[in-house]
Amino acid sequence: MFMSILWTGLVLVSILYGAATGTADAVGAAVMTGAEDAVRFVLGMGGAICLWCGVARVMEDCGMAAALSAMLRPVLRRLFPSASRDAEIMDALSANIGANLLGLGNAATPMGVRAAQGMARHADGKASNELCLLVVINTASIQLLPTTVAALRSACGARCPFDILPAVWLATAVSLASGLLAARLFARFWP
Repeated sequence: MFMSILWTGLVLVSILYGAATGTADAVGAAVMTGAEDAVRFVLGMGGAICLWCGVARVMEDCGMAAALSAMLRPVLRRLFPSASRDAEIMDALSANIGANLLGLGNAATPMGVRAAQGMARHADGKASNELCLLVVINTASIQLLPTTVAALRSACGARCPFDILPAVWLATAVSLASGLLAARLFARFWP
């Protein structure tokens, strides 16, 4: 509600300021240009999201997602010992982490929610350390292929949208290591 009021207020102030300073025509032109750019951007991003969700579906259908999940299970069992007892939670966790590794944040979200719901059922209404760790891993996940960021860069006109890979690998590795360390420290002090 607050954001709606704020947005409406900003639009009204812009229109009134444009009218008061005699630049209403420039405000109108900026509104139309902004609307055109927004539609172009949304269509570009929509196409990229459809492409990568399709890739995720093909990976799922041909068994690549299951193979990636199988490779992740030994690490996930160490990180989530309680959740590893439930096959449904482990499947959702593995699929979520795998999708995040591939930069498919939109495809990873439903699987992360499913894993979090399963963990919450076993935590008696409290955020367990494992549930908090899941949130940290999702927030600071390593991305081998930052497809969403590359799609954004492509939609904004970048000629080589994946030229950011080394920086993304370093930044996400450092953020994940920091997040895991912080989660472990907090788990020790506030069990």
